[in-house]
Amino acid sequence: MSDSGTTAENGDPLQTAVWRLRSRGCWTDAAALLEPHGAEPAAALQRAALLTERCLYTGDGWAEAEEALRGAEAVAGDDEERGAAACERGQLAYASTLLGVRDRADEARSALGRAAALIAPAARSRALLDFRRGLLAENVADAPQAARAAYRRAHAGATAHGDTLLLSFTWRHLAGLALRDGELAEARHGFAESLRIREELGYLVGTAPALAALADAEPEPEAARLRTEAARLFRLLGGVPTWLASHLTPSPAAT
Repeated sequence: MSDSGTTAENGDPLQTAVWRLRSRGCWTDAAALLEPHGAEPAAALQRAALLTERCLYTGDGWAEAEEALRGAEAVAGDDEERGAAACERGQLAYASTLLGVRDRADEARSALGRAAALIAPAARSRALLDFRRGLLAENVADAPQAARAAYRRAHAGATAHGDTLLLSFTWRHLAGLALRDGELAEARHGFAESLRIREELGYLVGTAPALAALADAEPEPEAARLRTEAARLFRLLGGVPTWLASHLTPSPAAT
C-alpha cells in the first residue's frame, strides 16, 4: 500500500483516520471506514489492500480480502486502476503462498505480470509493483539477485514519488539481502533507516519487525535490547504480526 494518510499534508480526515487504525493493526476497522465508498475505484482498492495486509500480518481473513479484491476489480475503470487491482491480487496470492495457506505462486506471478503490462513505468504505483515482484523473487523463487534488482527499482521509484512508507520496506529488504551476503555495515544501515522511518510515521504495527530485523545485524548486548523492545511491542499489539514470534527468541550467544 501507499503511504496515504501518513501525514496531514492532504488534510483528508478519512485518510488520516484510516492510517491511524492501520498503523495499529486495526485493519478491519480501517476497512469499515472505506466501505461506504466502495463504488470509488481508489477507495475499493485501498479497502482490499488493508484486508490483504491483515492476511499477511495475522494469517486470517482470507475470504474477506478476496471479496474486497473482487469488488475493486469490478469497479476499476482504466489501465492504471486495473493494474493496481492486479498488483493487489498478486500480493494476496503471494501472502497465501508465503504463509503456507495455499500455494498460489503461479497466480501471484501471473497477476504481477498483468500489473506490469498495465501500469506505466513512471506511475507512482509502479514502485509498489516492483517491490512486490522483489518479494516473490526472494521468498518464493529464491532468486536474490532478481529480488535485489526489483527492490532497487522500487527504492528509486519510492524516492522519486515521496512514498516514505514504501521506502521503509525497500530499506529493510535490501538490508536483508545485504545481511545474507555478510555485508553487516550495509545491513545495519538499511535496517536502521527502515526503523527510523517507521518510528517517525508512527507505523506501530511495523516497528516490532523493524526492531527484530536490526537485532539480527547487531552484536550482543544491543541485539538483546532490540529484541526485548520488539517483544514488548509485539505483546502490546496482541501478537501481531503472528510470524514475528519465532524471531524474538534470544540468540544462543545471549543465553
